[in-house]
Amino acid sequence: MEKIWLEKSYPPGVPFEIDPDKYASIVDMFHKYTKVYADRSAFINMGAEISYRELAEQATSFAAYLQQDLGLVKGDKFAIMVPNCLQYPIALFGALLAGLTVVNVNPLYTARELQHQLKDSNTKAILIIENFASILEKVIDNTPVEKVILTSLGDRLGTVKGTIVNGVIKYVKKMIPAFNLANTEHFNKALVKGAKLSFKAITLTGEDLAFLQYTGGTTGVSKGAMLTHRNMVANLEQAKAAIKPQLEEGKELVVTALPLYHIFALTANCLTFITLGGTNLLITNPRDMPGFVKELAKYDFTAITGVNTLFNGLINTPGFSELNFSNLKLSLGGGMAVQRPVAEKWESITKTRLLEGYGLTECAPLVTICPYNQAHYSGTIGLPAPSTDIRIVLEDGSDANVGEAGEMWVKGPQVMKGYYNRQEATDEILKDGWLATGDIACMDENGFFKIVDRKKDMIIVSGFNVFPNEIEEVVASHEGVLEAAAIGVPNDASGEAVKLFVVRKDPKLTEKELISHCRENLTSYKVPKIVEFRDELPKTNVGKILRRELR
Repeated sequence: MEKIWLEKSYPPGVPFEIDPDKYASIVDMFHKYTKVYADRSAFINMGAEISYRELAEQATSFAAYLQQDLGLVKGDKFAIMVPNCLQYPIALFGALLAGLTVVNVNPLYTARELQHQLKDSNTKAILIIENFASILEKVIDNTPVEKVILTSLGDRLGTVKGTIVNGVIKYVKKMIPAFNLANTEHFNKALVKGAKLSFKAITLTGEDLAFLQYTGGTTGVSKGAMLTHRNMVANLEQAKAAIKPQLEEGKELVVTALPLYHIFALTANCLTFITLGGTNLLITNPRDMPGFVKELAKYDFTAITGVNTLFNGLINTPGFSELNFSNLKLSLGGGMAVQRPVAEKWESITKTRLLEGYGLTECAPLVTICPYNQAHYSGTIGLPAPSTDIRIVLEDGSDANVGEAGEMWVKGPQVMKGYYNRQEATDEILKDGWLATGDIACMDENGFFKIVDRKKDMIIVSGFNVFPNEIEEVVASHEGVLEAAAIGVPNDASGEAVKLFVVRKDPKLTEKELISHCRENLTSYKVPKIVEFRDELPKTNVGKILRRELR
């Protein structure tokens, strides 16, 4: 891409390059902003707040505990397996202060998935919420884990509220299955112990490993993307550069409904907004949409990030449209394609644009983002983040022309070091400094990119390429549809045919009506041949629809 030409498309105030070495490490960044914004609220969860000063103090206590009590040393792997609650940022920054590599773990993992990740990463210790301790018990003997730190959801909510919340979860809702784990400590006790121990500052460089962020990648078993401190600093600076003209330092409150153990929320919400002195409103259970809307009503939020299904869920939840959106400046969607009907409905309700970004775990994650001053939903994933190069590569290895679809390749300071202990898998995706994303994209004459689909999700009907995203967007535009997913199924006549899975908003919606709608908006070979109505669609922990499970 011609950078000088592309620079003309950048909105006012957004730099074309960032400094990936602005901070020596995330810890360097953390020290700076917890002092600058010491008295500001850093995180809020279930009504409880923690200031930047308190966050720094408690993270340091936790770091001292990890060093002096557990004996963990620089480079050791430490897993965090908790939902969005105040324990997460305390443990996250405590582990980084101690020079450890953080292994983020999805609390909803099965025993098999948990064992694989802990073993593959060589994790020495883990912080886990009690609700899922029984899962860890099943596999811990087959992992390198030596110490378990347990926490309950209400642990940092204060004595009265915390006791009530923990009591309801354990005794009323009975959400904590019995477990028996040896060599454990409780999170609150670990903080008390750590406060009495001396913390030894660790020297970190940009090349030190900050995270092992696990991802399915494009194929095969879950792999640990090695993200260095420099990768993370670069990406938070890229994200900040893209959105900063819209925001004010020390005055923002971002709604964090996506889990912080997911790379999107970790970078876009947690790290980026710390450099802005912002407050993260942590939503523990965004699947409880009525409860989520009730929580939003309590705050003058200025920013929100999410995936398409989260935005779709909110706009279809009673009470959401009555909220006060007068302070909302930034709505950012990623993780999956933002669908036009959802973006337009969001804009009509909130009077703010739903901007789309694109990224992947291997890029920490931001690669492209729509300009903050975009008038309306554009259907694109925007422009390359500052200091990011993109190529669209054809099957023969040549570069695509403007408007031509091919695989997106990315180069920039945010691109991972590689997959942990998987050189072969690393060599498949990293090519001479370029990361092959596995996503099919094209670029228009103004330098804006559009994701056509994932390579592996493409459906081939009678030799024609059919992209599920296009079909799903058309189907989602029908007023009787809540959610939709398209896959390819074997067909004797055409090789593959399109099958559609639909969750209805209107229970009277029929297959015939839906097919007719598709015929009006799609060429014949793209029209679904089979429609299956379901009560719900399988999704990842952040709400991305799992086409592979439907297949």
